[in-house]
Amino acid sequence: MASMNSLGIDKPPAKTRVAVAMSGGVDSSTTAALLAREGYDLVGLTLKLYDKTDQDSGKSCCTGSDIADAAAIAAEYGFDHHVLDVRQAFARKVIDSFVGAYAAGMTPIPCATCNAVVKFGDMLDAALGLGADCLATGHYVQTRAGPTGTPQLHRGADPTKDQSYFLFAVPPAALAKARFPLGGWTKARTRAEAAQFGLLTAKKAESQDICFVPSGDYTEVVAPRAGAKPGDIVDESGRILGQHRGIIHYTIGQRRGLGIGGGNKVDGGALYVVRIDPARNAVVVGPKAALARTVIAIQDCTWHEPGAAGPVQLQFRSAMVPVEAVLDPGPGGTARLTLHAPQYGIAPGQAAVCYAGTRVLGGGIIAAAA
Repeated sequence: MASMNSLGIDKPPAKTRVAVAMSGGVDSSTTAALLAREGYDLVGLTLKLYDKTDQDSGKSCCTGSDIADAAAIAAEYGFDHHVLDVRQAFARKVIDSFVGAYAAGMTPIPCATCNAVVKFGDMLDAALGLGADCLATGHYVQTRAGPTGTPQLHRGADPTKDQSYFLFAVPPAALAKARFPLGGWTKARTRAEAAQFGLLTAKKAESQDICFVPSGDYTEVVAPRAGAKPGDIVDESGRILGQHRGIIHYTIGQRRGLGIGGGNKVDGGALYVVRIDPARNAVVVGPKAALARTVIAIQDCTWHEPGAAGPVQLQFRSAMVPVEAVLDPGPGGTARLTLHAPQYGIAPGQAAVCYAGTRVLGGGIIAAAA
């Protein structure tokens, strides 16, 4: 009889076909080498996401050299490697959404969108089409079997690398076909294992920026598509304090770069962006106290815990200590989160992700905060 393998599939590794998402970085390369060592039947998949694949900034991913690195590692371990050209789908589902959100005065989170609809959508479909039993990635998250056998999504063991915030929107059905071999590892262990394997990516730099914005300046992508019409910077009473360069250049909680000279203080305190009004093409500023919010409305929700409600630990930014809140689900994929204490700089367009300890209950995109 077959026995449960290390990926939780009731087959011997040699009879388990695993598609490995290979971005060309150290994490996905180590995942591939690890599974090859365990004897799995592998096929490598790399996404071609955008046209500027020759723009190797060292901060991005899926560039021309990344694709070559992924192909080289697949060849070294003797498994097939495919490049999936998803440029049109990526532009439509991720980049257009990103541009539209900024034009609407929001601050989008494109990595969560990409994970949900491209990596665990288009790529997973391709993996299953190649006969794979699952799709393995180098993400630092963990899955565990729930009471009914369905997978639960948990934080990665390394708190400095945990990527669960960016994976909250992966549909539960897709999560059931996903595997994360590095979820219980630290980044230091991954680097050490990569060195032991002799991988050419062992010392490769981390990708830091949004992949299609390697310069780090997102307005280079947004402005040509959405424009950047100048307008008024006003205080909460409507008094004009200065001019902005276009609302795409501003986000909730921003303090620096407002360009309003001596008018950037009130009662001796700094001014912050407290609201963006796309209908009036205005940026509204005020003191820090004006940023305080106790209620968050979210939409486009994905829930890994059916019927989740009540006390939760909440993250509304990727790098923050979770705060206590109460979840009240609503109709049509909406929900309301009531915070125990006021929080600052909550930006529409970002994700609000609910946790119970290490477990991801789900979350949604921030529509408004009050």
